[in-house]
Amino acid sequence: MAGKLSKEERKALIQEAEKERAEHPVKKTESGFATIDKAAEKLENEN
Repeated sequence: MAGKLSKEERKALIQEAEKERAEHPVKKTESGFATIDKAAEKLENEN
C-alpha cells in the first residue's frame, strides 16, 4: 500500500468487511478429530 489509511478509511473497510461476513457467513467446520471420529464410527457400523 502507498501509505497509512485514515481513521475514516479504516472504519469504512471494517464496516464493508462486517457487511460481507453478515451476507456470507462461513460455516463452522469440525475439528480434524471430530471428522476422524465420524469416519471411524461409520466404518464400525459397516462391519
